[in-house]
Amino acid sequence: MNAIAIGKGAAFGVDLRTEAWVELNDSGKVDVTIEGFRGESDELAKRCVINTLDRFNAGGRGASVKTRSQIPISRGLKSSSAAANSVVLATIQALGEELDPFEAIKIGTKSAMEAKVSVTGAFDDACASLLGGIVLTDNFKRQLIRRESMPAGMKVLIHVPQFRIRKQELPLRRIHSLSRLIDVAFAEAMAGRYAEAMMLNSFCYSAALELDTKVMMDALQKGALAAGLSGTGPATAILVEEEKTEELLLALDGKDFIVADIYNGDDWRSKT
Repeated sequence: MNAIAIGKGAAFGVDLRTEAWVELNDSGKVDVTIEGFRGESDELAKRCVINTLDRFNAGGRGASVKTRSQIPISRGLKSSSAAANSVVLATIQALGEELDPFEAIKIGTKSAMEAKVSVTGAFDDACASLLGGIVLTDNFKRQLIRRESMPAGMKVLIHVPQFRIRKQELPLRRIHSLSRLIDVAFAEAMAGRYAEAMMLNSFCYSAALELDTKVMMDALQKGALAAGLSGTGPATAILVEEEKTEELLLALDGKDFIVADIYNGDDWRSKT
């Protein structure tokens, strides 16, 4: 559930990796290399390093940063939240410090707002990325309302169209006009009816963004447990029973799909 409309959101973790390496120096500059995504802005990574250094009264130092990710950019798959978490944690490690995970997440969400890659800071996405499981959050208050593990025995199929949607291009007035329906979707999530929340959220945001729901509808008709737009899209996330993964992929023609495992947060420190 995207949090833009009402400030509250929900997300779940998948086991796609973003890695970051940070080496500190005394140059006073932050140099960033984003492997595999030439031309992408490095402002988020820079803000994450600077804000983390400031948190530990180490402002003014420099750093060399390298990131690598399995997550396609600008498809609604929370690549920015995963990158922010990774860079913040790598910077903390480079400093030889430790920090409560929620404080680390808050540094990343602050940095995302400053870098203009998120409308709300994406606290929900950052929590799901780092902590795993299902999370429900109040993004404006930076508050975790609830977290629980995803059920076992499921896979996630992610349909990734070739086009991208940038945060600067979002029709915010159209999104906010659907806030009453998103309130209903969030109430469904609070009641534990996650599939219903996922689908209602998807129809609302797809309408606001003028996106096709064909992949979602095809998946549901062909046996998916749940399906819906991820974030602001255009990617669609589909939950399927593990033993039916190949069958559903074949039924959906299997083009432009990523298959991922659920991430419930076991030993999250080893995954950063």
